[in-house]
Amino acid sequence: MTSKDSIQEAAGRIRAGYETGTPCEPVRELLDDGDIDGAYDIQEAVTVWRLETGARLVGRKIGLTSVVVQTQLGVDQPDYGMLFDDMAVPDGEEIPLGRVLQPRVEAEVAYVLEDDLIDERPTTAQVMSAVAYASPAIEVVGSRIKDWNITILDTIADNASSGLYVLGNDKVPIEAFDGRMCGMVMENRGEPTAVGAGAACLGHPINAVRWLAEVMVARGRPLMAGDVVMSGALGPMVAVTPGEVYEARISGLGSVRAVFGA
Repeated sequence: MTSKDSIQEAAGRIRAGYETGTPCEPVRELLDDGDIDGAYDIQEAVTVWRLETGARLVGRKIGLTSVVVQTQLGVDQPDYGMLFDDMAVPDGEEIPLGRVLQPRVEAEVAYVLEDDLIDERPTTAQVMSAVAYASPAIEVVGSRIKDWNITILDTIADNASSGLYVLGNDKVPIEAFDGRMCGMVMENRGEPTAVGAGAACLGHPINAVRWLAEVMVARGRPLMAGDVVMSGALGPMVAVTPGEVYEARISGLGSVRAVFGA
């Protein structure tokens, strides 16, 4: 088990990335080999710091929902990170250059909850009943780790490489679209940069939400009414070019834009 001093040292590196806008060295060297729980302890330490300094928890993001990516990183489950109020960007509002370190974008289905999910082992039906609506979304992924030199331990510690998120303005009941078969295309200047489908996200995005709900209860931070859940990428990440606009369209959900300053 990684020592508490090492956990705090690693958390300090991540905090410095937030405060200075300068990426830090990987934190995996401070953890015992394969210590995923230790990586989440680092994330929790940074989460507590964010909350104590005025941020408000408004949801979660799910990462590593692709089986291919899990295999590449040597894990057998997704990971998660926290969404704070200062990470939300309105659809089409310009994102200043430098607000996210080493930004990339990916398109996702976002779910907004109307009920708490506090059962230790929620069923899929319970999860679906707890959802108020779904919306198209773009996650602006970022890394406080220098040069994206990350392993699973680094990305978990660094809040699952979270940056910002943009929700579309459409609010669709989940029974009104096919979450598994919905198609996604992300475009820049009219040219496709990424394509995908709901099935790429653990077979169905709601499967990812059910996984998250169970894990969050076990971790002591259950999903609550009003929370936003970014359910995981429907296609590959795309590196951001300053001054460009990325628009994602998800069949049955509508579209959403992430606009970056020059």
